Formats: sequence, C-alpha cells, structure tokens
Amino acid sequence: MTKMGHILSAVAAGLMVTTSISSAQDLAELEAAAKAEGMLTTIALPHDWCGYGEVIAGFKAKYPEITVNELNPDAGSADELEAVRANKDNKGPQAPDVLDIGFAFGPQAQEEGLLMPYKVSTWDSIPDNVKDADGHWYGDYYGVLSFAVNTDIVENVPADWSDLLNDEYANSIALAGDPRASNQAILGVQAAGMAAGAEPGEASGTAGLDFFKQLNEKGNFVPTIGKSGTLAQGATPIVIWWDYNALSGRDALNGNPPVEVVVPASGVLAGVYVQAISAYAPHPNAAKLWMEYLYSDEGQLGWLKGYCHPIRFNDMVERGVIPQELLDALPPAESYEKAYFPTLEEQEAAKNVITSGWDSTVGANVQ
Repeated sequence: MTKMGHILSAVAAGLMVTTSISSAQDLAELEAAAKAEGMLTTIALPHDWCGYGEVIAGFKAKYPEITVNELNPDAGSADELEAVRANKDNKGPQAPDVLDIGFAFGPQAQEEGLLMPYKVSTWDSIPDNVKDADGHWYGDYYGVLSFAVNTDIVENVPADWSDLLNDEYANSIALAGDPRASNQAILGVQAAGMAAGAEPGEASGTAGLDFFKQLNEKGNFVPTIGKSGTLAQGATPIVIWWDYNALSGRDALNGNPPVEVVVPASGVLAGVYVQAISAYAPHPNAAKLWMEYLYSDEGQLGWLKGYCHPIRFNDMVERGVIPQELLDALPPAESYEKAYFPTLEEQEAAKNVITSGWDSTVGANVQ
C-alpha cells in the first residue's frame, strides 16, 4: 500500500519526522527525536497481558534514554479513550501517548478526532481488514475467549457456554472486566450470545445479555473483575478470559492452584485489539518509535511469547522467523478452527446493545 505522502509536524530536537519510516536514516531521525522527548506514557498494559511485561522491558533495554511511564494497567478500552479526552490540554504524566484498545473502539476514537495517523515501516504486512487506510489505528494481536478454571475448586470443568448455567457453578463465574467498558468483557457477552445461536451483531448482544441475566439470577455469576489473584483465591474459580491471558495466568500460578484453560465447543469468538497514537500525545515521536518496535519482528515475537497471535503472524510464518518452540507452546490448532472473527460493524452493534443494556437487563455492578 502506498505510504502516506503528507508530513506530520513532530518537532523535537529540531527534527521533522515523517508519518512512516522508509529508511534507516528516517529511523535514526525518529530515534533521536524520541530520545529528546525522553518519555513514553502508556496506559492499560498489565505485564501479564499478552507478554507486555517482556515487551516493555525489551523497549526499555533498546532505548534506555526513554522512560516508560505506565498509567492504570487495569483500565478498559473506554477508560483509555476517557484518559485522552480528559487530558487534551495536559502535557503532563497523566496524558497517555499510546493506546491499546478493542477493535470497535478504534473507529470511535478516530471519529472523535482522538487519534494521530501513523504508518509503521511494516505497514504492508498488516492485513487490510484490520487497519484504517490512513493509519489512525491498526490491529496488533488477537485471541479467542476461553474459560480459565481453578481445578482445585471446580471438579467438573465446563466444556461449553451452556454448561455455565449448571447448579454446580454457583458463585463461580466472572468476566475479566466490566462489560460496560471493557472490550474483553463485551466480547465475552457477545460470544455467549453466539453460542446460544444468535447471529453476530445486535442479536448476539441481546442474546448475550439474556444469558448473563440467567447466570446472575441463578447465582452463578460473580460481579467481580476476574484475574489471576481472584482465580487462585477461589473468589472467581471460573474466569471468562482471552486465551492468552488465561494461559499466561496459568503459567504464573505454576500449579498452585492447578488451572485448566478451555476453548469452548461453541461460541468461539476471536477478538482483535488495535494500537493507536493519541492526537494529543505529549511525546509523539516516542509514541511512533514504540509503534515501530511493536510492529518489528522482535516486538511481534514478544506478543507471541505471551500466547497472543501477533497481527503479522502469517507474514512471519511465511518468512520462517518464528522459533518452533513458540509455535509448539500455542494451544492445538483445532481449538481455533471454529473461531469467528466478527466484522467491525458486528462488533459495534453488539457493543452498543451490551454497554447500554447491561444495567437494565443483568443488573450486576461489576467492579
């Protein structure tokens, strides 16, 4: 795809940096400008999510002159956009430079004028259907919704969404986020609706709300944001989680307690997250350099180590640059054969139904 022809003004140390990197000289200029800024502010990047701990460490090691300021690691996608809105005129440490948000939130943020366009040097290897043509947002990685189950507490591991309604799972099941704000939780509700037979889009959102209403009325749903700690403590012995979060959480617990990760038999919903730069970024060059790192082979392999399928996965497989041990560490390929990738329109329709209808239909204040 043709690189953007216009130039964004990004003045640091007297340098002008183009919207895409086309040569080693351009990258050197970007590095110098980013180092002059001296800081990168991220938000919503838990270290146990998608291998981000190692990814951030890798960036710091490569660019020790740049301090990484990490805001609210547990924020949801809606919280990230609100942080940009709230800090439009603030060039201090509370203003995020970069965003990692759910697919449906990218166009929303673009429409509001919250995003700065930028095309990384590996732009052409990012599939067209998961990026804005002008570079406002672009897919970074994907996974599927799964069940993380504490088998010290749960004797019979659920194999599908319908199993979650069984009486034996009283006070057991949690979403890994607030479905009024978290992309992960929103897609968890949508996946349940699709498992119930609803078509992707508005219908799956409605059916998903009905499913969680039943789950809540039975007393099986726990209105606590599920994570490794609540899973291990038994407060939420079943967490509806992205497979990569569930697998890395299982590894971190190291068998204490034992955790089984299940990709459900139906309603296998794949979710793509996207990267973007804030239009009000205090450190725009550091933000662009961060994107270059994330979309390099090194950055993409960092996500893969965290069990995420990086967006350039197919390109990297074709070029033979993925170590076999990383491929072997992924769940069996057949677990993903039924995975459905909802379109942006389907996600947006379901999201609108779920975020607006959760309180009135389900009535569980997740926090």
